[in-house]
Order: sequence, then structure tokens, then C-alpha cells
Amino acid sequence: FNNQTLICSPVFGESWRASVTKNIDALVGSCVVLPCTFTHPGGGLSNSRLRGIWHRKDKWEEFFYHEDNTKILDSFKGRTKLMGRLGESNCTLEIIEVKDHDNGPFCFRVELVRKDNNQPTSEKFSFVEECAEIKMLHDPPKPKLGPLKTAIQGKPYTITCSIRHTCPSHPPKLTWTHGTVDDIIESHEDVYSGVWQTESVLSFIPEEKDDDSLLTCTATFNGNIRSNTDFRLNVKRTENYNHIIIPTVTAATTAVMFGLLCLFMTKKYKKRIQELQSQDGR
Repeated sequence: FNNQTLICSPVFGESWRASVTKNIDALVGSCVVLPCTFTHPGGGLSNSRLRGIWHRKDKWEEFFYHEDNTKILDSFKGRTKLMGRLGESNCTLEIIEVKDHDNGPFCFRVELVRKDNNQPTSEKFSFVEECAEIKMLHDPPKPKLGPLKTAIQGKPYTITCSIRHTCPSHPPKLTWTHGTVDDIIESHEDVYSGVWQTESVLSFIPEEKDDDSLLTCTATFNGNIRSNTDFRLNVKRTENYNHIIIPTVTAATTAVMFGLLCLFMTKKYKKRIQELQSQDGR
């Protein structure tokens, strides 16, 4: 899906190092965040002494991001920004309203600037050995549902909806056709370099009327792009054993009474036979 590359180059006997995501997916019309961290020979410099620039690999003066907005390519103006603080070695770039031509390659350059005039010094480096490239997705991914199991009437039921994305600054919103806000728990997780997962857990007590109903989870991405996944819920009814117990008890009672009656009749019959035999013997 993507991978991360460590790049380093010697400068004045020391090394500049950057860790960037080499390949990442982006949904056209939405947003994407390119993770990036770096170290430099100076080490521990304040944010004001550092300048971060993102540029085209083969044309260093074509800027995707620059602190001076007038220097940014027209097609990228107003759509890029640094997410982290350079003083904390974070060069992560956000791109919003992703377009088909935003595939890059995107290369990061760091410059040390003078305190007095903010002009770059000779200490600067572009990490062009490996740059970030974006694979465009024209269709949004669909949420995943699980576990898909039969519900039991009156018993707690839980189902999870999850979606992976590459824009943690504006994560997709997950919504359900069932339940209320109190029934839903949402979380966000950094899965691996550049890929995040948003998860929504729905918990409720299914009723008989919920049987054969459609549970739908909808993912709304930044840019108001939507996708959804459905699951038809099967609710197993709780058996009412009263109609079984009552007849059983009645049948048992009848059997006992019938047995006693038979015993009584048998004794009476034997007694009558004995009386007849006694009369014949006289």
C-alpha cells in the first residue's frame, strides 16, 4: 500500500536524514497527509531558524509548498500546508482538494535561515533520492463491517464499522442507520506509515421488529465524498416456553389421575371377583 524510506546525505562531514512515505494512496477530491520527519547537522534549532519547502523532483524551483505563498505553483496555492513544526523535526505535508495531477513526486527541502534577514544560509538540503508519490483513487473505499452474526432478541448486540484512509487531519466520519449517539463509540488509529483507520462500534438491544432490517454504515470523507456498506440483520426470537410447559403439566396431571383411577378400578374389580368366587364355594 505504501512504504517509508530513510534518506541521508553527508553535509560538512555530518548527515541530513529524512524519513518520508515513498508511496501513498489519495482519494481524488478529498485530502492526503504525507508523513515526514528529518534531522539535520545543527540539531535543536528553533522553528524560526528553519524553512521547509516541498518541490518537484526534477524542477527544484517549482514549489508545492513554500512559506511565501506567491512562490507556490498556481495549481497548488491554498491547498498545501505543513502539519508539524520544523523545530520538532516534523515536515509532514497536507494536501486538500486532491486533484488528478497531484501525483508528484513531492520532495522535501530544509534550509537554515539567518536570524537577521531570514535569508537561507549555505546549510540546506533537498531529499531527492527518494520522494513521495501519490496513487490516485477515483472511487472511495467501502467501509468494512464485522462480525456479521445473528442477533438474539433482547440480548446486547455489537457490530463494528471500519475504514482506512490517508488523511488523519480530516478523518472520514462514520454514521449508522440504527441507534443513537449514545450507542456508538468512535476511535482513530495509526495503522502504519501514512495509513489510518477510523472505527465505529454500534451496540444496541435488538427487538423483534429489527429482524430482517438493513444496517447501513456510511463513510463521509473530506470533500463530502461518501461510500457505504449494508448488512441485513437476522434477529433470532427468544422462545416462549409457557405454551410447552403448561400442556406438559396438564398432561402429567391427567396421566396421574388416570393412573389412580385405573388402580382404583383394578382393586374394585379384584374385590368383585373375590366376592363371586366366595359365593360359588358355598
